[in-house]
Amino acid sequence: MKAELTLPPELVKEIAKEVIELLKPMLSGNGKHEDNIVFNKNSLSEYLTVSESTINKLISNKQIPHFKIQQGQSGGVRFSKKEIERWIQRHTIPEINPFTIRR
Repeated sequence: MKAELTLPPELVKEIAKEVIELLKPMLSGNGKHEDNIVFNKNSLSEYLTVSESTINKLISNKQIPHFKIQQGQSGGVRFSKKEIERWIQRHTIPEINPFTIRR
């Protein structure tokens, strides 16, 4: 018995876009794996387009994943891009489906 699944073209396109985004780091061929990227406060503030003082507040309130390395010439707080991406996903507010709004 053969089962067939029919999906709306919009859904297929959306799924394809998500798959492409997931595969981009693996197919880029630049030798860097996005999982290994580490930000300092300055580079994270640029990445998130927020001020460094906002980053400091998030750190102080333990609201953003971070780790500390020994103080020295390059010491301080660092952020794993992989963890930041997870944090962004956890704090993303989903769009509202107009068909589910009850009045």
